[in-house]
This record gives sequence, structure tokens and C-alpha cells, in this order.
Amino acid sequence: MKLIETIKNIWRIEDLRNRLLTTLLLVMIYRFGSYVVLPGIDPTALSALKSQTQGGLLALLDMFSGGAFANASVFALGIMPYISASIVIQLLTIAVPYFQKMQREGESGRRKMNQFTRYLTVGILLLQGPSYLVNLSVQLAQSGSAIPNGFWFTITSTLILCGGSMFVMWLGERITDKGIGNGISFLILVGIIARFPGAIIKEFASRLGDAGGGLVMFLGELIFLLVVIAASIMLVQGTRKIPVQYAKRVVGNKQYGGVRQYIPLKINAAGVMPIIFAQAIMFIPITLVGYAKSESLKGFVGAFMDNNGFWYNLVFGLLIVVFTYFYTAITINPTQMAEEMKRNNGFIPGIKPGKRTAEYLDLIMSRITLPGSIFLAIVAIMPAFAKIMGINQGFASFFGGTSLLILVGVILDTLQQIESHLLMRHYDGLLKSGRIKGRTGGASAY
Repeated sequence: MKLIETIKNIWRIEDLRNRLLTTLLLVMIYRFGSYVVLPGIDPTALSALKSQTQGGLLALLDMFSGGAFANASVFALGIMPYISASIVIQLLTIAVPYFQKMQREGESGRRKMNQFTRYLTVGILLLQGPSYLVNLSVQLAQSGSAIPNGFWFTITSTLILCGGSMFVMWLGERITDKGIGNGISFLILVGIIARFPGAIIKEFASRLGDAGGGLVMFLGELIFLLVVIAASIMLVQGTRKIPVQYAKRVVGNKQYGGVRQYIPLKINAAGVMPIIFAQAIMFIPITLVGYAKSESLKGFVGAFMDNNGFWYNLVFGLLIVVFTYFYTAITINPTQMAEEMKRNNGFIPGIKPGKRTAEYLDLIMSRITLPGSIFLAIVAIMPAFAKIMGINQGFASFFGGTSLLILVGVILDTLQQIESHLLMRHYDGLLKSGRIKGRTGGASAY
């Protein structure tokens, strides 16, 4: 069989075998740590905390941490503070000249930016740690338990949570260097997959108890999930190819240029970032309700707190479309692309080099971003439709949103790297025809 032969080929490549085993070992350490409860916390009294993480933002955080958030583990804060810090630093490279200069310094500048990202991560963790402990105290009180009193417990637990998240970040970096790559993304993938078996078993059990066609409904849900996954793969891989002709030039006795290449412009160049930004905006009403005194304000804002409601998903979808254009605009620079083509004697047939080329590329990006942003918005709100169809909250979260796009993107990137190792050693790829395409055509990480 093709599958068995592929596995044998993977095992024959020593470097690839060692990388896979190293990745497996580091993932096992990560999963073990997600069950190590904070000192002084009673694990049997976490039922209220686990109930709290069944929906909303906390469900997303718990999914990304692989259940560590609900387990009050030393890895409870997970990798998300590092992701948040990375996003902030990335935005600063666009808005602040100092960071722009640092980005152009090459490898040394990248090391400095990574150092700033780590410092910012620690700062975020020191703020989130006490907040997590306050919420944990409230949830434990509902179960008739309590966290140890005293300032010393807060300090030590905050440092443990901070150290746990930094250790998770270190595991991700080791997977990138010594493992299969995309370490941070891979740990998020592991956290998402860890919840999938429990979610699908719970959904199967609920459908099994339904009278009249429960198993047929479950089969229909699986088919629907496969369709959404296929659509997400198309969204991740979709590109529009722009032909570029390189003019002939003669240097000495050698001729250069005269060939045609293509610039692949991605339909969804922004990835999952618009969903993350939009979710951050949509959780503002939760904060407003806590300070609101007017019942009418609570009722108005309450309409935007129901993530299965019409107004919430309408505004959420519109924000995703807006942020898709915003993030695409700050990550893709048509002027720079036009200058590089002109510098290498390249031009788009029928378009003058320079300013006209930049305007043409900007026009094409605007046109392909619109359907891409609408498609992204539909995928993002798909869990709400799944919930309306009667699917339980845990399983519905796999029908779209950030989790599904990350799941699809990281799996494609990982398979692409494995295939690259196989082709480098003159083995067949993972597919009989064609090659696996990742999110960016190469290694991609957060």
C-alpha cells in the first residue's frame, strides 16, 4: 500500500525520523504539563471552572491550551500571551520607525525583535496571572472550595503560571529548531486536537440517545464537517497568479532574462488575524456590561454577547471583512513589489513598470480580497450555524472559526515539510499526483 510505503520511506530518513521523534517527545511533555495542577488547588473542585470554559472566549483559550486552562494547570495561560505579544510587535514594525529599522537589519534585527517579544510576553503574563487567580477563586467558591489565602500564594502562583507559559514557548522553539518545525503553531494544533475526541464522543452519545434518526443526523454532521474542512483548505491555498515577463539582457557573452514567471497573490493573505482582531472587539461588550448601571444598556449590549445571535454574527462578520482589508494592506506592499520587479527588469505584460504596476497590483489585491474576506467571515460564523442545528458547543467549535483554520493550515504546513524531506532524498511525495501546498508555500509559523 502507498501509505505503508510512505511510512517506511519516512522512517528510512534518519534526520526526518529524529525530528519526528523529538517532536513527539516534546508534545508528550506539553500534554503532561497541562494536567499538573497549581500547588494548593484541589483538582476535584474544578467543576465550575470547567463549566465556565464551555463557551465564549474562555472556551477558545481553553482549546488553545489543550484543556490546561480548565485544569488550573501550570500551563493554564498557554501560548496565547506570546501570540498577543507577537501581534503587537508585528504592528509596531509598521507604525514605529525604530521597529521598521530593526526589521531591515536582517538576522540581528530579528533577534532583537524576538527579545522584545519575550519581554512583552512576560509583561502580559504578569498581568494575566493575578486575573486568572481571581477568576479561579470565584469558580472554586461555587464548588465549596477556595484557593489558599495570602499575598505569598498570589505571587508564587503568578510566577509559576508565568514560568509555565515561558516553558511552553521554549518547547515551541525547540520543535521549530530540532523537530518538524512551526513549533508555536504545532502546540496550538495539539491543544485543538486534544479536545476533538471528547467533543465528538459527547456529540455521538447525545445523538445516540435521540429517538428517530439520531445516528443519521450524526453522519450528516460528519459530512458537513468534511465539506467545511475542504472549503477551509481552498481558502488557505487559494491564489491568483499574475504573469511577470523578464526582459532579455546580455552581459558579456551570456544572456539573462527573457522568461515568464508568476506572482502568486493569496486570496486570504491575512490568514486568521482578522478573526482574532474581530473577536477582541466583540468581547468589549462583556466588559461594558460589568460597569453598566442602566438596564437598557445591558439589554442593548447583551444582544452582542450572544455568540449564536443574529446581531453578534452580523457585526462579527462585517468586522472580519474590514480587518481582512486592513491586515492585507499592512502586510502586502504593491509599491515594493513593483520596485523589485523593475529592478530585475521584470514587468507585467500590458502594464508599464513602476507606478502603473503598483496600482495594478493594488487593484488586483482589492478584487481578490473581497471574496476571500467574505469566505473567511462565513467560515468564522459557521460554529453559530452548527450550534443552531443542535450540535453541542464543544463539537460545533470545530465547524469553523480560528480553530479550524489553524488546524487546516498547520497540518498542511507540517505535511509539506515532511514531503520536502522525502523529495530531497529522491523518494515519492505524500500524494500520487501534485505536491502539498501550505499556507505560504513554505514554512509558516506564528
